[in-house]
Amino acid sequence: MSNTTENNKRIAKNTLLLYFRMLFLMVVSLYTSRVVLNALGVEDFGIYNVVGGIVAMFTVLSGSLSAAISRFITYELGKENQENLNKIFSSAVTIQLGLAGIILLLAESIGLWFLNFKMNIPISRMEAANWVFQFSIFTFAINLISVPYNASIIAHERMSAFAYISILEAIGKLTIAFLIAISPMDKLTFYAILMCVVAFIVRLTYGNYCKRHFSECTYHFSWDKLLLKQMFGFAGWNFIGASASILRDQGGNIIINLFCGPAVNAARGIAFQVNNAVNQFVTNFMTALNPQITKSYASGDKEYMMTIIFQGARLSFYMLFLLSLPILVNTHYILTLWLKIVPEHAVLFVQLILIFALSESISQPLITAMLATGKIRNYQIIVGGLQMMNLPVSYILLRIGYFPEIVIVVAICISQCCLGARLILLRKMINLSITKYLKNVYLNIIIVSIIAVILPLISAYYIKESFINFILISLIAVICTLSSIYFIGCNNQEREFIHQKLGTIKSKITRK
Repeated sequence: MSNTTENNKRIAKNTLLLYFRMLFLMVVSLYTSRVVLNALGVEDFGIYNVVGGIVAMFTVLSGSLSAAISRFITYELGKENQENLNKIFSSAVTIQLGLAGIILLLAESIGLWFLNFKMNIPISRMEAANWVFQFSIFTFAINLISVPYNASIIAHERMSAFAYISILEAIGKLTIAFLIAISPMDKLTFYAILMCVVAFIVRLTYGNYCKRHFSECTYHFSWDKLLLKQMFGFAGWNFIGASASILRDQGGNIIINLFCGPAVNAARGIAFQVNNAVNQFVTNFMTALNPQITKSYASGDKEYMMTIIFQGARLSFYMLFLLSLPILVNTHYILTLWLKIVPEHAVLFVQLILIFALSESISQPLITAMLATGKIRNYQIIVGGLQMMNLPVSYILLRIGYFPEIVIVVAICISQCCLGARLILLRKMINLSITKYLKNVYLNIIIVSIIAVILPLISAYYIKESFINFILISLIAVICTLSSIYFIGCNNQEREFIHQKLGTIKSKITRK
């Protein structure tokens, strides 16, 4: 019991640290983007982003391997097998070094050809664009080699280090934003060089921290064929899911452009910006929760694993719903306040994207549980195959004349199909009870959502748009959501936990 309480405290502490990191990075990122845009100018800023985007296309490869590395390290920590930990870490670094070499080769051949002969870049800026390309490749390779170190920090649940080093990186990028204004050379080239330098400093910081705190993080060349086969096999099957997500998001954007034009792409882009800002809260929570799911599976504590899967699914949804509902009922006013001129389709795109994010949020703990087992072939074939249907179904519906938002509607429907497939597969993989999940998670969040939205929707319908009314409706939405979560969404044990925490806070305030 005490061990479970300690784990819950660690999850809560790590989540708070990651929230602090997220809020700081969000503010710094928004400000840095503005300063860099002003210093470089629109054309150079666009060149940096589009050239860096060529290199970023390779992230689908690195992302699959990153998930594999994180899972293997966390799993062995749960089993407390120190000898295997060092072997896995060294193998992970070897894999990333090899992958970095392959990407360098591809980028310096196909990527360089595409940049110089296919991209629409002014001749006067082509030399600077090539320098940006070279330093973007080096920056990507450095970040790639940092992955095993990042995975070790997350697996050990040292989120304070993860948060502080990320903040150091943000401060470095903010410093760059001011330095390029007094650049002694071409600003665009100077910016690319400094970004590479910051990546190198961050890489050294991660490496130094891991070597000092984790005994397994000392690299020795390792070529364990069986282990490498397992890791590449895991990454290979995980590649299906990663590719399906890219086809859904980027492919959907392309077919919207084909049928509806760039103005609708802009509306969709605005929706995704709103979604990314809100969704970071759930991402941070799951980053803190994921190691506990994997470790409990590795140690054989299936009962605790099921508890945190169910609680994690509900809490992920509640946290996202608490932030999303005020946006959902005030979408038009928020976009008007932010953008002044709201593009056509933007309001409905934002609302549908947030509903899609809510649909996906309850699946995150299930995905982590699946990764923990290591047996992902059938899962990725079935769920990844379902997700790949997003593109052809959306294409057909747009071709016969449906509205642009149908792409997100399709994604929501397929997301629910994927949830059903995950539950059926995990019933066999980890003996997950579908009945308990539907009762304790799915039915629970549906009832909470229906009760929470009634009063905010009525208020938004009858109250005229203004800043004061926006605050009022948002407060109504937050109060209704918190009340619904507390009285309906929480069980007796969770309500007792909330009472204890509130009592502790009250006593501290009283003593002061």
